[in-house]
Amino acid sequence: MVYVHVPFCRSFCIYCDFYSEIACRGRDAGQIEGYTGALCAEIAARREETARTLGVNTLYFGGGTPSVLPPPAFERIVGALGCGPFDEFTVEVNPEDIAEKGGAYVSELLKLGVNRVSMGVQSLDDGILRWMRRRHDSASARRAFGILRDAGVENVSLDLIFGLPQLSREMLSDTLDGICRLRPEHVSAYQLSVEEGSDLAAMAVDGRFTEAPEELCAEQYEMICSRLRAAGYVHYEISNWALPGREAKHNSSYWERVPYVGFGPGAHSFDGERRSWNSSRLSGWMRSGELLGAEEAREEDIMLGLRTARGIPAGWCREEDLRRCLSNGALVPVRRAPEGFLPDRVRIPESRWFVSDEIIAELI
Repeated sequence: MVYVHVPFCRSFCIYCDFYSEIACRGRDAGQIEGYTGALCAEIAARREETARTLGVNTLYFGGGTPSVLPPPAFERIVGALGCGPFDEFTVEVNPEDIAEKGGAYVSELLKLGVNRVSMGVQSLDDGILRWMRRRHDSASARRAFGILRDAGVENVSLDLIFGLPQLSREMLSDTLDGICRLRPEHVSAYQLSVEEGSDLAAMAVDGRFTEAPEELCAEQYEMICSRLRAAGYVHYEISNWALPGREAKHNSSYWERVPYVGFGPGAHSFDGERRSWNSSRLSGWMRSGELLGAEEAREEDIMLGLRTARGIPAGWCREEDLRRCLSNGALVPVRRAPEGFLPDRVRIPESRWFVSDEIIAELI
């Protein structure tokens, strides 16, 4: 299970705090060449570590904006990894890159083994997109989706953002209508948050932005749940929906605490006992790490497992906490237990997923 971080964007979205550098069109060849060389050197130095993490055979290029990279850079990186073909090979893209570069670019990615594309649409309302400082509009997002399909991409995930104070029911409804008409295999929806270091955080500090009230965010989340459920999507994780059988293999493994190795500046890794991370700088990035104790590992198991519809073994919870949460509906059995017996596996019901952090805090 391999993650590659691509630290380049053409511009910064208002809410983003992920590590990235501006790649200026026409002047980015040197940046990308230097990054690719350093990345391949890191891959070579950590080859044994990579081999130990391939129990789940997936590769994920995230960012930043991986679709800034030209095909030869992808080819060089994939060749350096030397462990394909992958069961799931995902590349994150922005709509404007696909709309501009066209089907030929997508075809080059498919030749390298890419079989899943995650596209950051975020909204199909042009006013919302401008406020987010996205570089595409709704028409180019639809056009980009069509290009992916025409090029032969059979597994597409689309990202959405909710929880904006100016996002009306009508705006969200129109976006969900548009997404359902496109019929991607997977949808991710994330609540807008004010992250330290983002432009949005600076706006909040000087009074130019006020977060949406929780009641509005909950209402928007419920609308997403309801509409995607009616369209046939399975809500398998708090922020993720898929057509049956199209759940993300790579991301699902994170929630199961499967070991993975991350390459590139700002990337994280996990070997089952120790977490490590690379520093966030474009050249000469360094690694740091920490060993997880037994209680920290238990808390992670509960926190990540309860984000999913699969839930967790009931034995991971203290019996007093388990009985209380079952009685008040904060937890429900995954499988029906014989009368008088506690269930063997429990989960948070969808109706409580929006307040899952509070429930998880009670258990850990």
